[in-house]
Amino acid sequence: MEKKALNTLFAESIRDNWDYNAFSDYQGEDYQYADVAKHINMLHALFSKLEIRKGDKIALLGNNSSKWGMTYLAIMTYGAVIVPILPDFSTSNIHHIVNHSDAKLLFVSQYIFDRIEPDNMRALLGMIRIEDQQLLSTNHKTLHASLKQIQEDFEKKTIQKEDIAFMDQPENETCMISYTSGTTGFTKGVMLPRRSIFSNIQFAQDNMPLKPGNRLVSFLPMAHSYGMLFEFLFPFTLGCHITFLTKIPSPNIVTKAFGEIKPHLILSVPLVIEKIYKKRILPGIDKPLISFLRKVPFVSRKIYDKVNKKLSASFGNAFKEVVIGGAPMSEEVENFFKKIGFKYTIGYGMTECGPLISYAAWNVNTLRSSGRVVDRMEIRIDKQSKDKVGEIQVQGDNLMLGYYKNTEASKEAFTKDGWLKTGDLGYLDEEGFLFIKGRSKNLILGPSGKNIFPEEIEARICNLPCVQECVVKEKEGKLIALVYPDCDAVDHEGLNDQQVNEVMEKNRLQLNEELAKWEQIAKFQLVDEEFRKTPKRNIKRYLYS
Repeated sequence: MEKKALNTLFAESIRDNWDYNAFSDYQGEDYQYADVAKHINMLHALFSKLEIRKGDKIALLGNNSSKWGMTYLAIMTYGAVIVPILPDFSTSNIHHIVNHSDAKLLFVSQYIFDRIEPDNMRALLGMIRIEDQQLLSTNHKTLHASLKQIQEDFEKKTIQKEDIAFMDQPENETCMISYTSGTTGFTKGVMLPRRSIFSNIQFAQDNMPLKPGNRLVSFLPMAHSYGMLFEFLFPFTLGCHITFLTKIPSPNIVTKAFGEIKPHLILSVPLVIEKIYKKRILPGIDKPLISFLRKVPFVSRKIYDKVNKKLSASFGNAFKEVVIGGAPMSEEVENFFKKIGFKYTIGYGMTECGPLISYAAWNVNTLRSSGRVVDRMEIRIDKQSKDKVGEIQVQGDNLMLGYYKNTEASKEAFTKDGWLKTGDLGYLDEEGFLFIKGRSKNLILGPSGKNIFPEEIEARICNLPCVQECVVKEKEGKLIALVYPDCDAVDHEGLNDQQVNEVMEKNRLQLNEELAKWEQIAKFQLVDEEFRKTPKRNIKRYLYS
């Protein structure tokens, strides 16, 4: 891919794909690349009228949708700094992010506007509804009249594709501030420069199996860098057709959409993949006869081929690859996928890298690894002992500039020689494949001095009968597993409380047979509600320590 400025990528894709579909809202309207151009130019006119300057902050708050995507592109190509806010954030967190980021405008969906307080964000010039660009609130004397006049003018205006050009901006300039809600409870604004977004797009264009005109389904939250880059920005620059699931989807809705749209590339998180495996695949292969036949070499291959076809059909059968990221993958599920030949791969990244750090195609990647370091990035392992496992540290074009208005956290994030400390533990094998073991903050030091990675044990527990999710923690020198039962499975089996406890104790004994002595669980402690999670669906572990 030829080195170009980020705005040039967007402008060229719009011109090259003018009459083709760019965006669709699932079971809603379609928008061509020409429609996207008109929307972008309309918002550029509004920004100019309001004297929004290059580098000013504009916040965007809503579920995935075509209008969300158009608004994002308008902010990016204008040269303002976009502040995407996850719709799952609490009301107080939304107020904090808008104020902390110094946002001058807020584009917001109606249902979220109904639960926020404009008086708590008084620095805003106004709030505009994403769905139809109607003014919801303003402190600006002429904003209402300006917005109405510009919309009327653009209703009559005809735009030619030859007129589409966006002024390029310096590659090391901040273009996005992404506020993360981590498992430690702190919210920080990651400043991503244009070079980071461009480098991620460039790698995807060079290495991921997608072509102009291909179809995608966007269901990961676009306010998070994983979904934003690979379900939205990267395919847009290729001229793909993106369908947005406009409401937070369940795995059933996701697979229904896959079956109808038949996407060519699928991005997912383990939560969705593992639920499909557990609910649709596992019941069939665990039947006594099938379990026996799986041990017969010739017959087992036929069974695995049939399961692979069934699983692939759940994703629409047109995909070239399923890329999984955002959280650890269950070892049992991954081993099974590899055995049946399912076209999946696992990548690794973080918001501070916009997000990509490592990736390898499904037919190249090694079992249990997260691929190799991506182009224009470097990885090193900071070993604190003779063990090959250490903190993963990275540097390169994808890196953030730091945390907005947080000099102390920015300084703490980097080593003295400029490498980003990811906080993740892992190792590199001889072929350069990266293996993730867990978070350094979650590491438990066993009584014998052995390192215990709770995420690995939790992944095993979550595949046991009647378990939905769990957290492993240390208490008085012993390992305790907090377990939230799978209510659907419990109801299906008709189990009472005593029987559930008996199943869990059986699970614990079975698990301990597979674990080293220092990793064994002393007790399964049941909890009566799901664990609280970040918008990325990672458990907020600090609440259960």
